[in-house]
Amino acid sequence: MGIRKLRNSIGRKVKALRLESGLSQEKLAEHVNMSREHISCIERGKNLASTETLYYLAQFFNVDIKDFFD
Repeated sequence: MGIRKLRNSIGRKVKALRLESGLSQEKLAEHVNMSREHISCIERGKNLASTETLYYLAQFFNVDIKDFFD
């Protein structure tokens, strides 16, 4: 899997989890202590989330970090 596909795949998963939780990007950003813009860039596949960011998102959504790579 190329890096672009990986960014897009992770972004789709983050967005799906956020929407399932009924959260806006702003609310999610507040909960995980990052900017709305950063969340937006991750969801759109513009930025690859760091391991630390994925850890905090996994903790917040109560999923295993490996779930972002399905």
